[in-house]
Amino acid sequence: MTDSDKTAEILLAEDNPGDVMLTKKALEKGKLANNLHVVTDGVEALEFLRREGEYEDSPRPDIILLDLNMPRKDGQDVLKELKNDDDLCRIPVVVLTSSESEEDIAKSYELNANAYLTKPVDFDGFIEIVNRLENFWFKVVKFPEK
Repeated sequence: MTDSDKTAEILLAEDNPGDVMLTKKALEKGKLANNLHVVTDGVEALEFLRREGEYEDSPRPDIILLDLNMPRKDGQDVLKELKNDDDLCRIPVVVLTSSESEEDIAKSYELNANAYLTKPVDFDGFIEIVNRLENFWFKVVKFPEK
């Protein structure tokens, strides 16, 4: 998605309200027009992606920002399900988590995450990483037509 007239559809799967707020603020400071959709657990994430229940009219996201540690269904289970779904597997998934565990990093890539980012603990660092993520995924990367 390199056309500056388009609005990016971003799904954030994150159960921490503080991290949701930081992500919203970081995206507001960016230059990309976006619609941020937030779900707070893995079950909701899959319902959103599959357009089930209250999410039947949800847009297909251009990218998913996925926390690993969520209730009901964790991020790795979500990643496994969506990368095994022929309809959803092409949506880029960036794991955005506080975990620096080598095991979590390796497992996420084994499950075909497109990137793994550790959340910075300070506000400025968080803004910078989200802005870099935005720049890379929406200005540098080329995607096939939908």
